[in-house]
Amino acid sequence: MARISRRSILKAGVGGMALGLVGAPALVRAQAKEIVVGGPAGAAKYFNADIFPLIEKKLGAKILYEGTNSLTNLQKMQADKAAPKMSVVIMDDPVMLSAADQDLVVKMSTTAIPTIGKLSPSAVHRDGLWVNYQQPWAGIAFNSKTMKTPPASWAALWAPENKGRVIVPSLSNTEGYWTLLVAAHLETGKPFKDAQYDIEAAFKKLKNLKPNLLNVYTNAPQAINLLEQGEASLIGGQFSAYTLIRKADGSPVDLSIPKEGGFAMPSGLAKVKGGPGSDLADAVIEAFLSPEVQSTLATKAFVAPTNPAATKPAGFPDGASLFVPDWAHFAKQRAGWIDRWNKELL
Repeated sequence: MARISRRSILKAGVGGMALGLVGAPALVRAQAKEIVVGGPAGAAKYFNADIFPLIEKKLGAKILYEGTNSLTNLQKMQADKAAPKMSVVIMDDPVMLSAADQDLVVKMSTTAIPTIGKLSPSAVHRDGLWVNYQQPWAGIAFNSKTMKTPPASWAALWAPENKGRVIVPSLSNTEGYWTLLVAAHLETGKPFKDAQYDIEAAFKKLKNLKPNLLNVYTNAPQAINLLEQGEASLIGGQFSAYTLIRKADGSPVDLSIPKEGGFAMPSGLAKVKGGPGSDLADAVIEAFLSPEVQSTLATKAFVAPTNPAATKPAGFPDGASLFVPDWAHFAKQRAGWIDRWNKELL
């Protein structure tokens, strides 16, 4: 688990950009407080550099970030249910489904968090148990030095010339599902909407991927490092928010949406039930949903905003062209799939 310490948060400071956020409660502004936010390890860099300073400056509070994957966050919430340590959690939608079913998150008030009412309707789930604050897209990340031509098809993951040079996410990471879904599609020829229910075919195809695998990751930043260094050529099912940030910083990586299509991964944001600092949690969530923070996320993290008032840079893919799977089906089957994945692929 990647943990961002209090000292590193303080070092980051609040001196960066001074964009204004929507109004925060006067009590929150007046009192310096700390709050623990749990979220993906891969987001730590741009959260700490570009997002948290904006929120901290406006609220007069410190955000302590716990970076890991969504399933680990869920397990922490389960273990700490009687006395939660996190107040706000950021997890993928299928894991949010489980958190909601287990009564680990609480319905958010539109009085305390009014911007919820301004989001795209599809971004609000279970009557406000969680919302989507951004939408990354997924394709194939590749090393632009070792591969001069972007991979045109998902079949590139299985191509003989990529033997020992492919990385895929573990199914313990939600983005690992893209490899499983693509395998089902390639094996059956069915469109994604039908192939997602043919998991036997998926595992059959995955067995043929093993010779090409360099690594199966649970830590996205480490996988991107291997891609940057040229040890890997491709990462299947990688996100815009991980890959294009590195590209913008000058790394020899890029992201391709293959001809078969790419995937949309709505990112969930919720208030932990019984978490400390309820008012501050509301204010942090309101800030995440504001046009200012969402516009910053779009430009710094290469994600599509869910607040229509936010600015979306040119060149972002049309959300309607990205496949969104049956997350309820995925959440129901995931535990069994992970067991089988670990036995057959690792």
